[in-house]
Amino acid sequence: MYDKVLAAIDHSEVSERVLAAARDLALLSKGEVWVVHLREREVMPRLGLVPVESENDAEAAVKSAATVLASGGDPPRPPRAREIIEDAREHEADVIVMGSRGRGDLAGLVLGSTAHKVIHLADRPVLVVR
Repeated sequence: MYDKVLAAIDHSEVSERVLAAARDLALLSKGEVWVVHLREREVMPRLGLVPVESENDAEAAVKSAATVLASGGDPPRPPRAREIIEDAREHEADVIVMGSRGRGDLAGLVLGSTAHKVIHLADRPVLVVR
């Protein structure tokens, strides 16, 4: 089925369910889960994209997710579409599992939802968890 699962997590509550879904998919075929968490950034008019979270915070989120996956427990943590797609290709993931922040389809399209972008750009299956 899916030997390699890429789980894209952020700081939303749905990340717990994303990890659980990724773990369950990987268990079906005794596969592995790769976790991606990109540092949050804000757009500042004159400065462009400015990191809101440190590299250490981002690494801590991934380590927390790895611990959760290894222990079978639950908590973790914003990835952007192109980086998620690149990571999926780099790790030859069979499927991408990511969360939806709960915006409706129209709002997601208007606001440029990451999940919508990944679905449209991906060359492999995408499972969106709510």
